[in-house]
Amino acid sequence: MQELIHRLMQQAGLTEAQAVQTLEVVKDYTKEKFPVFSGAIDKLFEKYPPKPEEDFLD
Repeated sequence: MQELIHRLMQQAGLTEAQAVQTLEVVKDYTKEKFPVFSGAIDKLFEKYPPKPEEDFLD
């Protein structure tokens, strides 16, 4: 997941916090549009949790 965050930072000019927040929005949107895959989406993002210093919600 860190690679995707890095790409968002480089290619979209986002800060690290913005990139992490973007992934949260994409995750939530995907779960809404494809509820049957909600569990799989959660597991995918759980596999690559943000590091404590990346958690902008705390």
